Amino acid sequence: MRFMLIQNYGGVELESTPMTEWTPEEIKAHIAFQMALNQELGENGELVDAQGLAGPDQAKFVLSDGASPPVVTDGPFPEGKELLAGYRIVDVESTERAVELAARISAAPGRAGAPIGQRIEVREVLSAPDPEL
Repeated sequence: MRFMLIQNYGGVELESTPMTEWTPEEIKAHIAFQMALNQELGENGELVDAQGLAGPDQAKFVLSDGASPPVVTDGPFPEGKELLAGYRIVDVESTERAVELAARISAAPGRAGAPIGQRIEVREVLSAPDPEL
């Protein structure tokens, strides 16, 4: 079973000190945790892909009707203070294993090594329907 583990920054995380205000050592510890987890999952054969995403200030929205040139706008500028920060796609035996991994990601070290408590969304990746059906 494949799952996307979606890392959102927002809510509780934004009420605490943002990562841009962490010390270099705190950032290094957080990144080292992420890299070590990716290596472990890769060695287990569970990691399909993992990527961080650029900040929302670099995002573009594209809208097209298929005939006219696309409309490209900057953004997003959501009312809420939540943003998609990154994701992992894992191939695991069960939903329970995906939740277990999400819990580990949620507890990544933050300020002073304390668990960040980041909300992780767990979504099963579905296969496309057979076009012959």
